[in-house]
Amino acid sequence: MDICNLYFILMANFSSLNIISSKKLLGMGSVSSFTGTHISTVMEPTIAPRTHNSKSSSLEMMRHRKKVPKLGKPADQRKALLRALTTEIIRHGRIKTTAVRAKAVRKHVDHMIELGKRGDLHARRQALAWVYDKDLVHSLFEAAPERYGDRNGGYTRVLRTMPRQGDNAKMAVIELV
Repeated sequence: MDICNLYFILMANFSSLNIISSKKLLGMGSVSSFTGTHISTVMEPTIAPRTHNSKSSSLEMMRHRKKVPKLGKPADQRKALLRALTTEIIRHGRIKTTAVRAKAVRKHVDHMIELGKRGDLHARRQALAWVYDKDLVHSLFEAAPERYGDRNGGYTRVLRTMPRQGDNAKMAVIELV
């Protein structure tokens, strides 16, 4: 017997063993000599229970129609950043920051100017709750009605500038109109 024939005989025996063992695993028994059909023995397949780990869940929802820019920060740090940027824009009139931060703080600056135009006690207390500097709030409430009296919104302008040197972040200048 040469090696090729021996190989084919071994492979044929091996494949028939696999078929027999797979039939036994699937619950297919031997063929009945009386009817000629398969005798099936009911064997329940054992399935390992799934463990659901909530930390490694691959299902994450997308943030469609969410207006709040996260800025890569937790809520308390994000609020502090927006308060500081609002204070500095009102103090200096123009600051240079990233484009995403400029677009996020624009809403808060416009709201502070609206409060300044309104000028009542409740508006002043709301502005004092957001802006860090008390004297700055008083000067805002003195200057806002005559400076922005004829304008109904759009008190800030965001101008894109060159990207930042270190990390190539999109930069912008936000200024009061």
